[in-house]
Amino acid sequence: MAKRNAPALSEVNLSEWDGVRHLHLGSEWVQGSMRIDAPFELELEYVQRMMAWLLFRPLDAVAGRHAMQLGLGAGAITKYCYKKLRMTCTAIELNPRVADVCRAWLKLPPDDERLRVVIADAAQEIRRDEWLGTVDALAVDLYDDEAAAPVLDSADFYADCRRLLSEDGCMTVNLFGRSASFERSLARIAEAFGARAVWAFKPTREGNAVVLAQRAPTRPKRAALQAQADAIEARWGLPASKWLRVFKAIEK
Repeated sequence: MAKRNAPALSEVNLSEWDGVRHLHLGSEWVQGSMRIDAPFELELEYVQRMMAWLLFRPLDAVAGRHAMQLGLGAGAITKYCYKKLRMTCTAIELNPRVADVCRAWLKLPPDDERLRVVIADAAQEIRRDEWLGTVDALAVDLYDDEAAAPVLDSADFYADCRRLLSEDGCMTVNLFGRSASFERSLARIAEAFGARAVWAFKPTREGNAVVLAQRAPTRPKRAALQAQADAIEARWGLPASKWLRVFKAIEK
């Protein structure tokens, strides 16, 4: 994951346990994971929840759309969108060592016509005109080696993220739901997107709380969400029905 304005880039290293390879940025904190015998599946529960934008998208219209990841981590989201969902993918990462390790050890494919890794400061890169209004699914997972709070977390940053999105696009953000910063971050997202555009998961056992924000707010009926979740499970095997037990709009 990217760290902004750091005096030096973090060391990148790996560990393995019980068939899972983990990425670290010079500390014990896990920045991403890959099951070695299933490298293109989503291993971590919170990363699976980062795909909740699928609840708001016709599934037959997913392939060919544009997914962007801010903070590459272990590359799980980008790999999944590229290989499983057949999307065009862009990842923005500050540390070139992260991209190198992802390609060498975490099965990240090389750049091609559908996949591009941009080595840049995400806060600056997302303001470029070429990205505005082009992103259908934006995943924000920006933590440094200490993993204490998001590196980019201002209302202005989230407003820049909103400008990236297509008319029916969604942003998902990984936050720490058991930390004092969660409510502050949620308020900043609501300020940028409007409270009616924001949905949130309860924290995972590890404390990760995924927040989703829509470019254009919608309020699907519960039955429609359940039908969509069932279709997601049938097509891709993601635990979407379980999502609905712990996922709700923050404003009715």
